Amino acid sequence: MWCLCLSAATAQDSADRQPPQSRIAPAKSEQPAWKGAFVDSLRLLTMEHLGRIAFQEKTRRELGGNFFGDYVRSLKVPKTWGDSDRWPINYIGHPIHGAAAGYIWLDHEDRSHDHQLFSAEYWASRWRATGWANMYSLQFEFGPFSEASIGNVGLNPETTGWSDHVMTPVGAFGFIVAEDVLDRYVVSRLETKVGNRVSRAIVRTALNPSRSLSNIAQGRWPWFRAGRSLQRVDVPRGPCVTASLSKAC
Repeated sequence: MWCLCLSAATAQDSADRQPPQSRIAPAKSEQPAWKGAFVDSLRLLTMEHLGRIAFQEKTRRELGGNFFGDYVRSLKVPKTWGDSDRWPINYIGHPIHGAAAGYIWLDHEDRSHDHQLFSAEYWASRWRATGWANMYSLQFEFGPFSEASIGNVGLNPETTGWSDHVMTPVGAFGFIVAEDVLDRYVVSRLETKVGNRVSRAIVRTALNPSRSLSNIAQGRWPWFRAGRSLQRVDVPRGPCVTASLSKAC
């Protein structure tokens, strides 16, 4: 990820010299939010499963055999809290991937990034994003394109637990709110003081890991912000989530 930042951040030099309106991502097509979110969530899901196959020997080992038979036998209601995964996976990794799905929803929901931080509209949009993250988590665990079907997680009862089903949506909500706060009050303000594009790209990516993963799944640089290039700008004061997106700022 850091090599990507170091090699590609300077590629935006020419784009940063263009008028501000040309640096904003193309508007989403006029379609229900769930349709666009579904397509981009499928990309995120594909990325995650390819990563599992590439880096987990236990996943590759279970790819053989009767696909549908093993998948059905892997669908079990958890009987324990833990699932034998290490705590960073359950309490950090799963919330991050859930929050990434939530950010995909927010990117397709009209004006979801314009709400003032902690306003009623803000909380409503983040709860909807959490609902989408919960559906994404259920598919990731049990669906036809899931850990149960690809790698047969659950075939061994010790590999399934309630922790994933609870921590993914709950942790996703926490990560989304935390990253919104960090982006507004830390990242945006650092960008008024730091002129180096590589440093700014690294800060954006590191302090908003879920948003960065969401950006990658949508075919964008991990440090992408709509209306905010890597060029140094003065950020207006105000309670907005992303200052450059709201006219109220």
